[in-house]
Amino acid sequence: MFRDISKGYEDKTKHKIVALTYYGERMVTANKAITKPEDMKGMKLRVPPAPLYLMLAKSVGANATPIAFAEVYLALQQGTVDGQENPLPTIMAKKFYEVQSHIMITAHITESLLSIIGATTWAKLSAEDKKVFEEVLAQAAAKASDEIRASEQKVVDELKKLGKNVVMVDRAAFRTAAVALHNDASAGAGWSKAEYDALQALK
Repeated sequence: MFRDISKGYEDKTKHKIVALTYYGERMVTANKAITKPEDMKGMKLRVPPAPLYLMLAKSVGANATPIAFAEVYLALQQGTVDGQENPLPTIMAKKFYEVQSHIMITAHITESLLSIIGATTWAKLSAEDKKVFEEVLAQAAAKASDEIRASEQKVVDELKKLGKNVVMVDRAAFRTAAVALHNDASAGAGWSKAEYDALQALK
């Protein structure tokens, strides 16, 4: 399925997608416990101004508040927003835990990064060199993915040691709230129903 999706990009751009790296699940932080979607109703939630993040806010009735990433800490500290969402390693690295007391294990979006070789460079490579690039970048992506997964678990433990409240949410309830918007183009769905159904069938 991944190759089918990437082929559409490659056919249009001629760039070559050679690897996918797991980049972590995104979690919500706030100064209160959130266990179900209703707990986020009316909450000012900092999200990036991109369709899937805006879909999250809409699905739980939160007020999406796009703020530049560099300004998030200050916005949380000053109460400009009530909470934000990011992968656990980012929450730790940017010290958002200093100005947020609760970290919710929502895992509402799983992020990934693509390794892409530009069309001009890819066209210059011999078949042998292409194979080497694909193998090396696939190995690097697998190693980075493993390290990020391990880092996520370490961060949970570190946050608990710092006295932060790590909250396990009702993920089924969050999924139910989101599914209602999954094929709603006005809510940010950028795929066809056929593509969506094919992805769901992979479960």
